[in-house]
Amino acid sequence: MKKEYWIILIVYIAMQFSSLIGIPVLIKGFHLQGKLAIPVWLIISFSSALIIVLIILRKEMKGGGSNERSSSFGHSVVWAISGFFLALFAQYFAAIIEHFLGIPSGSENTKEIIDIINTLPSAVIVTSIAGPILEEIVFRKIIFGSLYKRFNFVISALISSLIFALAHMDFMHILIYAAMGFTFAFLYVKTKRIIVPIFAHVSMNTLVVMVQSVYRNDIERLLRDTEKVQNFIGGFFS
Repeated sequence: MKKEYWIILIVYIAMQFSSLIGIPVLIKGFHLQGKLAIPVWLIISFSSALIIVLIILRKEMKGGGSNERSSSFGHSVVWAISGFFLALFAQYFAAIIEHFLGIPSGSENTKEIIDIINTLPSAVIVTSIAGPILEEIVFRKIIFGSLYKRFNFVISALISSLIFALAHMDFMHILIYAAMGFTFAFLYVKTKRIIVPIFAHVSMNTLVVMVQSVYRNDIERLLRDTEKVQNFIGGFFS
């Protein structure tokens, strides 16, 4: 792995743990309320990390960064748009499997993100833009890309997708995150352009945030009604 990639991984990990210091500093030093300090620090840490990572990769981005021929612009656009729907399908399919396994719907990670955005709407910059870009660079370009040089696609995609899922700390829904990670890895291999899975990931996160924010009450009511129906039907077989 390139030295620059190791530095990016260190920057990403440091960013993830920076809240342990950053949030208390905002609360005690700048007298921000705890609930507000969280989104403020997320914006600061993610934006700073993204800027550092892009600076590190600036030469690679100018030079193309790969000996393999990338897909044409038109082909990449098609796959970027198609990739968004592939990611949706992968998430839906994984959710169906989780349902049959008895795993309750609704992600705590997603709920926390929506709460953060409701507290400070500008935090959507992190959830919909900075976050997805950083994750694609770290988990697809660096981790998956490094594995793919040694192993076949399936093994590399499975390992990197599992790491991607674990990094979200939502272990109950690890299958959904892994399915999305696998899809993004496929898009990266198919086009040789990291911008393609970035586009799909950004679109995916933006859609989730919009739906959860605008229709949150309707979704919660629908989940409650669905649970009531399931309990009612289940009563006939108990």
